[in-house]
Amino acid sequence: MLPGLTFVRPLGSGGFADVFLYAQDMPRRQVAVKVLPAGVHDADMLRMFNAEADVLAHLSAHPSIVTVYQAGISADGRPYIVMEYCPGSLAQRYRRERLPVDEALSIGVRMASALETAHRAGLVHRDVKPSNILITTFGTPVLADFGISSTLTPRRGDEVLAMSVPWSAPEVIAEQSAGTVASEVWGLGATVYSLLAGHSPFERPEPGQNSRDQLRRRILRATFPPMTRADVPAQVQQVLAVAMARDPDDRYPSALAFAQALRDAQHGMGFPPTPLEVAVDEWVPGDVTVDVTDATPRGPQITSVPHASRRRPSEPAPFTPRDEDTDISAPGGGRRRVVWPWIVAAAVAGAAAVLVVWALLTGSGV
Repeated sequence: MLPGLTFVRPLGSGGFADVFLYAQDMPRRQVAVKVLPAGVHDADMLRMFNAEADVLAHLSAHPSIVTVYQAGISADGRPYIVMEYCPGSLAQRYRRERLPVDEALSIGVRMASALETAHRAGLVHRDVKPSNILITTFGTPVLADFGISSTLTPRRGDEVLAMSVPWSAPEVIAEQSAGTVASEVWGLGATVYSLLAGHSPFERPEPGQNSRDQLRRRILRATFPPMTRADVPAQVQQVLAVAMARDPDDRYPSALAFAQALRDAQHGMGFPPTPLEVAVDEWVPGDVTVDVTDATPRGPQITSVPHASRRRPSEPAPFTPRDEDTDISAPGGGRRRVVWPWIVAAAVAGAAAVLVVWALLTGSGV
């Protein structure tokens, strides 16, 4: 039960939250509501939920990042986030159909622009993969699910390891890093590879060969596996190979550099380069940073803004008639009826009318 929202249907369940479709009453639109499961009081869950709400508040103005509208705590104590409803995603589409090369490269540039904007704000996503790329009602891909995001400079003792095999970089798999710009470049490279190849980079076609542990071992020791798709030119393969280099120092130094390399590949194939959408330096928050360690329940608060009243002290407050007017300030905490001046006036007018009638009757001799 959320104020101003009407439940429609479930949309799905993620790693730590459920997502539902709601209809918003004002303004009228469909929205996605992400809610923690009932009864969850785990500090890590609350920290992740708060971090996602705060990070999206910082970044969702970007055209390639899902938009958040509001967040709060429901009447039954469940934290929730209201965000843009995206009817599609890339979770399984790349496995069902072959994405055109120009579309996959365009998605890569858009996601790199979103990541570059996050990095300039001092934040890392840490979970870049196809299922976290949603498709809006206008067909635009947007990056979502910032639940395990973190800062680029975590405080000592605050670093929490999180990974999504098989799209996590080797140093994350080896638990040597909780997430950096270099690991984000690797994750996006693996994501673009998956969109083109129809499977993640280190999957094998043989059944029973793609367990989590098997994929982890291959990522740790393997070099870039060239894809066999005939319409993917060598230039694109080389760009992905650099992005997915085993050594972080051999990768593109930033998401922006990766995006520019993808744009060069687009140009080389005769496709119009996808525009770069990166926030200007003036936009980057100064001292306003996201506290990704905050695990306290947060919800709506009643605020009071002090202001100087223009009403003169001698002026009575304007009166609005009500069906039941009571004064709750009676001594002893009791309630007493208020006798308003118009009641007294009505009584006087009634008495005067009776006197007039009596005078007429007596004057006529009746």
